Amino acid sequence: MNITALYVEDDPVARENGIEYLESYFEKVYEASDGVEGLKLYQQYKPDIIITDIQMPKLNGLDFVKRIRQKDKTTKIIVISAFSDSSYLLQAIELGLIKYLIKPVKEEDFHEAIEICIESIKEDSSNIISLKEGFYYDTYNHTLVRDETIIKLRTKEIALMDLLIKHKNRFVTYQEIENFIWTDSVMTKDALKTLIKNLKSKLPKDSISNLTGTGYKIEL
Repeated sequence: MNITALYVEDDPVARENGIEYLESYFEKVYEASDGVEGLKLYQQYKPDIIITDIQMPKLNGLDFVKRIRQKDKTTKIIVISAFSDSSYLLQAIELGLIKYLIKPVKEEDFHEAIEICIESIKEDSSNIISLKEGFYYDTYNHTLVRDETIIKLRTKEIALMDLLIKHKNRFVTYQEIENFIWTDSVMTKDALKTLIKNLKSKLPKDSISNLTGTGYKIEL
């Protein structure tokens, strides 16, 4: 599959290193030193994936992405930032990003983000899952949002959300839940009930249904 990428970074050393790394993944990598140049290259070449910094001259990364998202909701985008503030993360989620990576970026995190982009292109899938009452869940960033507010989820709650959404068209069995979440221990009935209760309390009413003797299903 011939996938192209655009890398937007104002630091010449970081840009050179990034291009060298990305060329091992993609047939063609375009490079830009700021958001304005990035927009021109995007309009000219329509790359499949965009990786951009936030702090840049002329046009910052988020404004650059907003310009693209006005007409294009499908191009896969990764943002790299020195900011971990929740307001930036919320903007990132609203813009439908694949990943919002915080500097210094670990190679394994960058690799994972690129692989998610490639897989998403192959499957032609979206990472934003709409729930009831204005809730939505970002499956790539494992983030639950309602009314521009991030709802904090614990590790097992995230794992359960991911599992239920992955199999959203059917009931997920108790055995599947135990195998996926309690990988190194035994799942007790009380532990499962507590997990379900806690996750339900953070979701819209009737978002999770139970089939006695079988398992649980998320209602979208």
